[in-house]
Amino acid sequence: MMRHYKSRMLMAAMLLPCAALAQLNDSILLDNIVVTGTRHETDVRHLPMTVTTLSHDKLTEHHRNSILPTLNEQVPGLFTTSRGVLGYGVSTDAAGAFTLRGVGGSSPNAGVLVLIDGMPQYAGLYGHSIADACQTMLAERVEVLRGPASALYGSNAMGGVVNIVTRQMKEDGAKTHVRLSAGSYGTVQGELTQRVRKGKFSSIIGLNYGRTDGHRPDNTFEQYAGFLKVGYDFNGHWQAVGDVNITYFDAENPGEVHSPLIDNDQRVMRGTASVALTNRYGNSSGAIRAYYNWGHHEVNDGYSIGGTPRTTLYMHDDLMMGLSLYESFSLFAGNRTTVGVDWTHFGGHAWNEDRLSHAESLIADRTEDELAAYVDVQQRLTDWLSLNAGLRVDHHTQVGTELVPQGGLAFTLPNEIELKAMVSKGFRNPTIKEMYMFPPQNPELKPERTLNYELAYKQTLLDGDLRVGANLFYITGENLIMLLRENGRPLNTNIDEVENCGLELSADYRLSPHWRVNANYSFLHMEYPVIAAPEHKAYVGAHTHYGPFSLTTGLQYITGLHTTVGDGGKEEEFLLWNLTANYRLTPAVSLFAKGENLLARRYEVNHGFPMPKATFMGGVSLEW
Repeated sequence: MMRHYKSRMLMAAMLLPCAALAQLNDSILLDNIVVTGTRHETDVRHLPMTVTTLSHDKLTEHHRNSILPTLNEQVPGLFTTSRGVLGYGVSTDAAGAFTLRGVGGSSPNAGVLVLIDGMPQYAGLYGHSIADACQTMLAERVEVLRGPASALYGSNAMGGVVNIVTRQMKEDGAKTHVRLSAGSYGTVQGELTQRVRKGKFSSIIGLNYGRTDGHRPDNTFEQYAGFLKVGYDFNGHWQAVGDVNITYFDAENPGEVHSPLIDNDQRVMRGTASVALTNRYGNSSGAIRAYYNWGHHEVNDGYSIGGTPRTTLYMHDDLMMGLSLYESFSLFAGNRTTVGVDWTHFGGHAWNEDRLSHAESLIADRTEDELAAYVDVQQRLTDWLSLNAGLRVDHHTQVGTELVPQGGLAFTLPNEIELKAMVSKGFRNPTIKEMYMFPPQNPELKPERTLNYELAYKQTLLDGDLRVGANLFYITGENLIMLLRENGRPLNTNIDEVENCGLELSADYRLSPHWRVNANYSFLHMEYPVIAAPEHKAYVGAHTHYGPFSLTTGLQYITGLHTTVGDGGKEEEFLLWNLTANYRLTPAVSLFAKGENLLARRYEVNHGFPMPKATFMGGVSLEW
């Protein structure tokens, strides 16, 4: 009883700054222009959906190689899982699962769509994003659309969208950045980015390396990554862009502490590439984009203590390719109409391979296609009222055709008040793994579906220094895929439902030229609980700088986090404190030190995987 009383008192104390500031839904937004809600640059004030934008500066405040920890802190309603000091991994017990407002999760991790410049980034066979590819060096900014976005982006955007907008170089010249760091558990990280623009040509190169011994035995992780983007501006209206991103990691998975594994090793290579031709005129803009994602996985599932080493390796090669064509027109005053077509081809080849003879035993060899057309209309009805309506017709070669509507209103009122109302549908087609791979497979599965109702308030006060607001939402859903037993055998079945409701609050306040604070809180009630979706999530952060010195700190409180569900389900509660200090020696050289989980809390995010206690890193950042 005393424990719960203290927990509530602690949460109330953390939320006092939020209550005093009245809260906000787009707390880290530097300006109002976003692309994720419409596929073209749009003033977010005229959109009924909620989009949170994190700048590159915000993503790099704590010198993190991955964007996920920062998203976890800064975006109310969003939660991502982790299990160690570095790396997320794939296969059984992998981390890096996304949930938004209780939609998504780890089995599979496919309810929140991850995009790179608007192009989907996930595995062709398993349908999930690769968390270790979500690297900070890629990101000019990250836009998170909270709530279903399937009308624009199709399957997997059932809970929302995380769009990584890649780095840019707008002025002529060259800029180079190097960051080197080392710390707890033999962890070392290095990153190099170079951006160049000369006239009409621009290029960006990024290299990344990280490794750790891990905080548990047999928990090493090593990763190499590279990113290249080139662009050419033909004139003021047309631009061509191409990019490639390759990630390779070698990871050990020690298994759950109560059931450890030996030789559970993963070697994974993932790649994405795309080319785009974009146009921008006064009354129209659009693009044609082609992309190709590929991956090769080698997994040794390991064995229990006292067991027998496996004689085979699980292998798979997967791919996803596609084409996206869209154009946005201003047909008359106050109008913006976008029409588009998306085509996606995805699948792969999976097999078990004997470690001695290299003989192969086929598991799956299959591809599927999706073809969709959509229209999205924004209309300024008056100076203070905008209407948004959209419809997508999406056809999957196995599960058939899905109609996806959405609509909403945005009110721009005096005193910089914004009110929004939104209704949107989301869906997720079953993956090839769920339909055709391993004993639970079921080719008769239907798409999962959700329907989201949302009201939002936002206001800017104190000459722009304070931004406050709130979101209320209610989500229903059907056909969620669950693993059941039929005639004594496991079978993937459409049976489970979704009924979630909640509140999201956040605020951003610039106290002075030297101090900035921000806070957010989300409450989630789930009629049918899922893993990795906390009931309460709160964060309070502060940043200050004086001369060459700067300090960034934050407290995050989590309670009601399900790590298992059902009879005997387990919930976690914890408080995390992070702190980063920077000192600029010269205009080109900065030193930094940071600590995470400085209160040394014991907690789990993935069941059976205790997180490390306090960890420390230090390093140098060079810019010229």
